Amino acid sequence: MNKILNNLEEKLGDRIASTQSISGGSIAEARLIEMESGKKYFLKSGAQNPKMFRAEANGLKEIEKADVIRVPYIFVVEPDFLLMEYIRPGVQKAHFFERFGRQFAELHKSKSAQFGFYEDNFIGHTIQDNSVNEHQATDWCTFYFEKRLLFQFKLAERKNRASEKLSKGFALLENKIESILSNQNEPPTLLHGDLWSGNFLADENGLPVLIDPAVYYGQREADLAMTKLFGGFPGSFYGAYQEVLPLADGAGYRENIYKLYHVLNHLNLFGFGYQAEAEELVWFYL
Repeated sequence: MNKILNNLEEKLGDRIASTQSISGGSIAEARLIEMESGKKYFLKSGAQNPKMFRAEANGLKEIEKADVIRVPYIFVVEPDFLLMEYIRPGVQKAHFFERFGRQFAELHKSKSAQFGFYEDNFIGHTIQDNSVNEHQATDWCTFYFEKRLLFQFKLAERKNRASEKLSKGFALLENKIESILSNQNEPPTLLHGDLWSGNFLADENGLPVLIDPAVYYGQREADLAMTKLFGGFPGSFYGAYQEVLPLADGAGYRENIYKLYHVLNHLNLFGFGYQAEAEELVWFYL
């Protein structure tokens, strides 16, 4: 840590007055850094993969380009640390989730010519494979099955976390995936990729801020399904979203196929506690 702090002082041309450990998730160590000049920064360090912080920074910058919702400004990114704007957490303003839902819908108006992203990144500390061949780049069903579901399932097999019930169901699911996703024909949309209650905050003015993305271009229902995985957001969020950018028919039916990606990832990251839920999501369609 001393090496990182000395590096920061050199890059910022300012001396560090104090550091304080703060909440920053389970993937990296987080610190509030205060300089002698009075400036404050948010420092993340301790990533398991040296590419992780660069990928996080690039994801935040991609969201920032849309210019519809605040993200932390990136000051310095290195393989061993990421220095960002410190956003002092505030109290959610009245109608916070209505605003958040509208802004999230506006974010989903940002489009690309193909699915994926220009680089691989991370979902938690699992690699998220965004490299695509010609068919995966333009066919959502192929992209989602091969680059999201199959990638995670094969990882679960390598970790010996794929039960017989999960394996049997997944083999059957492959034959049904096209019919499940048959109504998904919108252009590739910019996704946060990992939006749950731990990956947004209210800033000092009580307004929404997005953090810790796993950005790629995909179908927006995938983003919304993730928001419902751990209890969901208030109904006002989804109502406001629908007013700006209504979902296609059948979105509720497809929700579980999108939750499956994240539950498989949690099975791979955190173990067998997520196995039954993964089995349930697979067999929902069988």
